[in-house]
Amino acid sequence: MEHNKENVHTCNYIFGKKTELYFALLCGVFLITGFLIDKLANLPSWISLLSFIISYAFGGYFIMVEAFKKIPKREFDIDFLMIAAAVGAAYIDSWAEGALLLFLFSLGHALEHYAMNKAKKSIEALGNLSPKMALVKKKGRLEDIPIEYLKVTDVIVVKPNTKIAADGVVISGSSSVNQAPITGESIPIDKTFIISTDHLPDFNDIDKKHVVFAGTINGDSSIEILVLKLSEDSTVSRLVKMVSEVEAQKSPTQRLTKKFEKWYVPIVILVVFLLCFAFLIIEESFNASLYRAITVLVAASPCALAISTPSAVLSGIARAAQKGVLIKGGKALEDLGEITTMAFDKTGTLTEGKPKLTNLISLDVFNENELAKIVFEIESLSNHPIAKAVTHDLKTKYNLEPENKASKIDAIQGKGITANYDGEKVSIGNVKLIQDSGIIVDSKIFSKMEQLLKDGHTVMLVAHKDKIIGLVSVMDLPRKTAISTLKRLKEIGIKYMIMLTGDHQNVGDAIAKQIGLTEALGNLLPEDKVTVVKALIKRDKKIAMVGDGVNDAPAMALSTVSVAMGAVGSDVALETADVALMSDKIENLPFVIGLSRESKRIIKQNIWISLSVVVLLVPVTIFGLTNIGLAVAFHEGSTIVVVLNALRLLRYKMD
Repeated sequence: MEHNKENVHTCNYIFGKKTELYFALLCGVFLITGFLIDKLANLPSWISLLSFIISYAFGGYFIMVEAFKKIPKREFDIDFLMIAAAVGAAYIDSWAEGALLLFLFSLGHALEHYAMNKAKKSIEALGNLSPKMALVKKKGRLEDIPIEYLKVTDVIVVKPNTKIAADGVVISGSSSVNQAPITGESIPIDKTFIISTDHLPDFNDIDKKHVVFAGTINGDSSIEILVLKLSEDSTVSRLVKMVSEVEAQKSPTQRLTKKFEKWYVPIVILVVFLLCFAFLIIEESFNASLYRAITVLVAASPCALAISTPSAVLSGIARAAQKGVLIKGGKALEDLGEITTMAFDKTGTLTEGKPKLTNLISLDVFNENELAKIVFEIESLSNHPIAKAVTHDLKTKYNLEPENKASKIDAIQGKGITANYDGEKVSIGNVKLIQDSGIIVDSKIFSKMEQLLKDGHTVMLVAHKDKIIGLVSVMDLPRKTAISTLKRLKEIGIKYMIMLTGDHQNVGDAIAKQIGLTEALGNLLPEDKVTVVKALIKRDKKIAMVGDGVNDAPAMALSTVSVAMGAVGSDVALETADVALMSDKIENLPFVIGLSRESKRIIKQNIWISLSVVVLLVPVTIFGLTNIGLAVAFHEGSTIVVVLNALRLLRYKMD
């Protein structure tokens, strides 16, 4: 049923892109005209015949082009069957029935292409996201150049409420950027300029608050962007390329129906050929046998079956793209709908991916505010990620500003830091650091630490001179939406949810308890995660692995369906994952799984509809219990029903 694009656009100079649809309608117009002339008007018979012939020409044009292209390759598909049926009808002088066949079949083709194009448009619109020109800053002057000529390290100026032309980093100005065209996020994201562009890390590792993407829309402020990716390497370009490859990745059902058609069509041709000679066995004329054979040919053609799966798959993929989710092919779409077990990476997937201050406990010598000042002053001198997190959170919570009371910081690998504060020695670190300083850690403090460690916190002791004055704990906190997301996943039938993490088992257990996971496995190296995924596949047959597409690449590659979080801008995630959530939102998971299940349900409905019509019509037509007109109506009607059913996926919403 699929047409080569060149064929579809052969006559575009007449009606443009809708030529095929208009040809089908003209076929119908001349069919009705010929019928009315034949039945109601007292005119010569050749006039109605001419009208039917013109109807044949319009209805059969695109079908013939496609059929005759495949005949030299010995590909006798559904188009060939329809042409044979129409020619046979003309031979036995059943022009009206033949024209009706071509009208409904060509209309079905046109509607099929309309449905497929409608689905494709919502994806291919990505290609139009990026502006064609960019305003480049060169030697203090602004110059408009095509985006193809942009080079890495060029500086572009993006005016308020205009599209961003390239992937890069903001180096001047701040603005809110609408990333919905790529990520599906409904709320604009605040972007600020990066302080220094010297020794920039890899594009994927730059803080997302500084990074912008081609095709997103700038807010109310002007910003300057340092280009970090060429036009063809931008996130949008990669998405368009991948989407264009999606159709080549056939789903299991598509592959099955293709195999079915391969042997089914020759069998139909053989049966129809034999039925042409039924007059030798039963008492009827050759024309009656030929009419019966043509009717069977129409009834047995699996048009609806051919379009049932690809139309649903493409509609499902298109709907996912509207929500900022890239599903790479029908296999991933169908497999995801069968998943009941999901494995999750912890850091950055179920959690925020960065430590947060969770407790500041004063032990009487200093009150909480005084302890906060001491820890803030000392930790602000360190570049360690935990120290930066503690400093940031203390500043926010206690409204602190540096007073420069700390000095002579000494970082001790694997233990913590020491420094002077107001002339006195202060140590912040683990028990080993404190004990090495000759300070005794009593059982009361140990008890407080153990409780926090049991709950998954990383705990540091704070010692002033020769006395412990407080405890500080940090933790990579669960995402705010993790609990509701996992609850929703359970509701829709995900029975087993397991977290795989390299962190301590206590940390994994604490997170699992907070957010409602089935189980957590800690202390895992990458190869250990692969072993766990193998065991899960052996037990549950199919599993999905959710991660960032980088750290857990081996385990994700082994899983039935790999889902990458926050894939916007990440080349590795886009290339390795079967499903890419463009935004960093775990709450999109239930939608994707729900969409996959609905797609699979509609595919099954379509197959049942198409096969049921064939199974019903073939025996009825073989025994001559219906005419070609009714066979055509039922046959092509099922094709239209299947297409419209698939289009429902474009409006899918989670209950």
